[in-house]
Amino acid sequence: MTPPPPGADMPNLPPPSPSAPPPSARAVRRRLTWEIWLVLGVSLLGSATLAALNLLDRYTIDVPLAEQSATLNATANERGWLDLLYQLRRIAFLALPALLALYLLSANGRSAVRRIGLDLTRPGRDLLHGLALAAAVGIPGLGVYLAGRALGITVEVRPAALDAFWWTVPVLILAAAANGFLEEVVAVGYLAERLRDLRWGIAAIILASALLRASYHLYQGPGMALGNLAMGVLFAWYYLVPSWGRRVMPLVVAHTLIDVVAFVGYALLPASLLATLGLA
Repeated sequence: MTPPPPGADMPNLPPPSPSAPPPSARAVRRRLTWEIWLVLGVSLLGSATLAALNLLDRYTIDVPLAEQSATLNATANERGWLDLLYQLRRIAFLALPALLALYLLSANGRSAVRRIGLDLTRPGRDLLHGLALAAAVGIPGLGVYLAGRALGITVEVRPAALDAFWWTVPVLILAAAANGFLEEVVAVGYLAERLRDLRWGIAAIILASALLRASYHLYQGPGMALGNLAMGVLFAWYYLVPSWGRRVMPLVVAHTLIDVVAFVGYALLPASLLATLGLA
């Protein structure tokens, strides 16, 4: 007996409907606007609102701002192996919104990694530019911090307060890389590309990116917020304006290097030397 051909027992399906008309320009703009707010909402805006509330709290207590402190990379559990798991979990979820932003940028089929220059096609130049940017930001940034401390508009920032374990330095380096990846992908690459899709001008994009960066550093006091505003202008300008632009990788390298020096240096240098430098 001859078996029926494949699909012979399937019911007749209706013919495919004609393709839907493309969305209007207004609908596209509305969708992109909502997408921007949602991506920022699950990434940096949460930190910005918390930083603003933290600054309000600092100014409404009886302790002067200069006598207050902010601790980064703090110990989460007294048991070393469990603290390591807490730290790795925090780092993984810190980077996750940047992956979401990349995914959304690739919705039209174009590689988001190539679109914002996060690939490894120019490792030598990216490293050199990253080193130059780190020096241009890190050295003046230290001066801004010390000046803010002297003026009483910056809290004492403790970049690392982890207990000493074999994994302390690697975790601090991972945390620095996660910070650089999240902030530069979202606050520069993603935001600039989406605002360009909405036909924003270069100056407006640079200002928006810089204000966003400053907002989530408010917990450190107005001094460091202004310093990060300047850093945001430089980084957004670098991405948008020069002929070598449209590359986030040098920004990630620079941000990672700045944080590695701050985190690891603070964790390893003797307290007496930190005090002599005005960092403790």
